[in-house]
Parts: sequence; C-alpha cells; structure tokens
Amino acid sequence: MAEAKTFMIEDARLIFRNFEGKEGMYNVAGDRNFCVPLDPEIAVKMADDGWNIKVTKPRDDEEEGTPYIQVTVGFKNRPPRVVMITSNGRTNLTEETVGVLDWADIRQADLICRGYDWDVNGKTGTKAYLQSLFVTIEEDALEMKYAANAVSDD
Repeated sequence: MAEAKTFMIEDARLIFRNFEGKEGMYNVAGDRNFCVPLDPEIAVKMADDGWNIKVTKPRDDEEEGTPYIQVTVGFKNRPPRVVMITSNGRTNLTEETVGVLDWADIRQADLICRGYDWDVNGKTGTKAYLQSLFVTIEEDALEMKYAANAVSDD
C-alpha cells in the first residue's frame, strides 16, 4: 500500500475562505474549502508531486501571481479535526459550527492536509483534504473583557 501524501503548513494564511460551503461564483453549494498561498519554490515541488497548484492573477505591483493550493473541508468520509483557540480555551468545531471561521480574525493557523489521488478522463492529480487545523483567533477588547468574566450555563 502506498504511503499517503500529506503536507503541513505552520502560520498559514487562509484566503478565499468558504468553511460554510456557501454557493458563489466559484463555488457549488455545500463545497467547503479555503486556499493557502505557497512559497513559489515549495509550489513547484508540490506541483511536480502532482498536487493541484493554482496561481492568482498578478496585481498591478506584481510581475507574477501568487501560487496557492485549494483545500477541501470534507465531513462525509473522514471528518477533519478543526480547533479554534481563544482566551477561553479550545473549541472543537463541527460541520455545523466550522462556518464561524469564514469571518473570524485569524491570528495564526497551522494545518495538515492529506492528498487524494484522482484520475479522470486520462488526467491525474492530487487533491488536498483538510486533516487538522488549529486556528488562533484575534480577539478585540470586548471579547477579552467578557471572556475573563464568562459565566457558565450550568
């Protein structure tokens, strides 16, 4: 049996976030995903290994776009571990609650993805699925104030 392809990115920047799976111009309803910009050298190596690497359109001040990989957040077969970290501690997010990350101010994100090799009509590649994600949230002054005074619902 072949060893599973995985990669880990610490202090990742999450772009084009759609943890909720909202339908949009570039997204089918129910498809939960986000993208992670990559260092160009790492992107080349990953593309050589079969990962589906894309590149943003260059901005006015750029000669080239930024390479990135889209990560699928799938809960059907093998749900990912998604942990949100705040001053109140850790919260494990579920399929029903993971959408809060779409609008969260993220201070830090560390993730591990596993690959799924696909073969369709003679074309092949490796799609990235989220395995685990730890997200530290940037809290404002009121969130910090009320987190310190949190009252239990018990």
